[in-house]
Amino acid sequence: MYIRRLIHYYRPYKLLFFADMMCALVVCAVDLAFPQVLNWMLKHVFTREVGTIMRTTVIVGVSLLVLYLVRYACQYFITCYGHIMGAKMERDMRQELFEHYQKLSFSYYDRNNTGEMMSRLVTDLFDIVELAHHGPETLLISSVKIIGSYAILLCINPGLALLLAAVTAVMTVFSYYQNKKMRTVFMDNRKKIASVSSGIQDSLAGIRVVKSFSNEKLEKEKFAGKNGDFYDSRVSSYRVMGFFHSGTALFHGLLYIAILTGGGWYISQGKLNPAELAIYALYVGIFIQPIEMLLHFTEMFQRGFTGFRRFCEIIDTAPEITDSPGAVELVSPRGSVAFKDVSFSYNKEQSVLQNINIELAPGKTVALVGPSGGGKSTICALLMRFYDTCAGKIEIDGNDIRNYTLSSLRKNIGIVQQDIYMFSGTIRENIAYGKPDATMEEIINASKRANIHDFVMSLPDGYDSQTGERGVRLSGGQKQRISIARVFLKNPPILILDEATSALDNESERKIQGALQDLAKGRTTLVIAHRLSTIRHADEIIVIDKGLVVERGTHDILINNDGIYAKYCRLQESAGE
Repeated sequence: MYIRRLIHYYRPYKLLFFADMMCALVVCAVDLAFPQVLNWMLKHVFTREVGTIMRTTVIVGVSLLVLYLVRYACQYFITCYGHIMGAKMERDMRQELFEHYQKLSFSYYDRNNTGEMMSRLVTDLFDIVELAHHGPETLLISSVKIIGSYAILLCINPGLALLLAAVTAVMTVFSYYQNKKMRTVFMDNRKKIASVSSGIQDSLAGIRVVKSFSNEKLEKEKFAGKNGDFYDSRVSSYRVMGFFHSGTALFHGLLYIAILTGGGWYISQGKLNPAELAIYALYVGIFIQPIEMLLHFTEMFQRGFTGFRRFCEIIDTAPEITDSPGAVELVSPRGSVAFKDVSFSYNKEQSVLQNINIELAPGKTVALVGPSGGGKSTICALLMRFYDTCAGKIEIDGNDIRNYTLSSLRKNIGIVQQDIYMFSGTIRENIAYGKPDATMEEIINASKRANIHDFVMSLPDGYDSQTGERGVRLSGGQKQRISIARVFLKNPPILILDEATSALDNESERKIQGALQDLAKGRTTLVIAHRLSTIRHADEIIVIDKGLVVERGTHDILINNDGIYAKYCRLQESAGE
């Protein structure tokens, strides 16, 4: 099955592939021809007069020169364009894998580590393509040389040829069992290097946290453990490889010993002459070379095939959230949103939401408050279809959101979160992420509405200033305002504000709060609030606790009810909110 799937990636480059194979055949033919030419000259030329020897030698020499020039051109094509074909296949596979990563649901990323996914994009694909390029070429050249040389050996002396076949058969059995061991250790290598990549990514991404806790020693110890495990795995693989290669070298020696002793016996019996034994030895060399190639190929095959299996594991992972059959585009929605008896759990044991009923009229604002872990952010994630409900449904304009295409659904919803992600690049590129084809005028207008334009213009490079990795050169408030500018540029009819100011100081919050209020005007807005002072004017406030709606109403109604919301308000006011 996997072989058929690998062949699929050759199809766009089949002309290049067949040209590569033809060149490989020419190389084989030239290599097989030389001993035959030497054998013919020994029998029919070198026994004649000097003049004939010289003329024939010159003709044969020139002919061989032409053949080796052709071989040179074919070898160049194999080495150059064969690798180019492999690079194209690697590009296609990496593109397919990356695009599949983009399709996978949040639940996949919840379960898997970024470092391991990067390992499959880089390390695994390199070994796959080495197999894809060298595999067919090695198999063809080896097969032609082994069959061709063995046929000639049979013609020269069948007895010696059978002796060679017996030694080769034992070597094949040895190689088979060693390959089974190599397959296991190479798979373990893959897992351990993925773990190393995961550790590096995790530690470097959180380097500021590491340094703030002075935990460099702890990170070194964690990495040393994973690095040591990978080292141990590699040592195991090298031991298996050492036994494999030294064992095959021993069998090669046995082949030459068999030729020497068997040939000596046939010469003593008058069934073989010394010149024929010399030619025989040349062809044994040609016979052994492709066997060595095949033995090296088995190591390459194990690495590449292991990587391809891991590649296929991801490609075969179906996204859990997909467009429903017959899904339609969500075009210019009015913006009414309704959660109807919605329940959800990340696993069967733990329920996150139970029978949630929320209605947002077009242009109205509903705020969600409550303790951390109560399910507020999950409600927003369900509206974006990052996850699907386990029961109940969510509607926009009276239609189940599962009846809309994912792309059109998410294009009509803007989200500003507490944890802002900045892409490496310029400020202009990060703002334009909300609308990739936006003009500079649109970007500036969005920046002004987000109250970030003056800051950007104060920078030496203005909108072309670099943000640094994950926006490291910007403050929290600056990153937040850039994220707001993104949403202004996107201009969605439905807006989610997920604790958009909770991580900011009071001064930064005041600057951003005005931009958020401007952003929410005329949009259906779902707000998750930590600071209750920011949502007092919401059309409805809903208190979520342990996945249940425990209170709902306006600010004044909830204060008068003197329940959980009123308690939170008093706590924040007493804390100087």
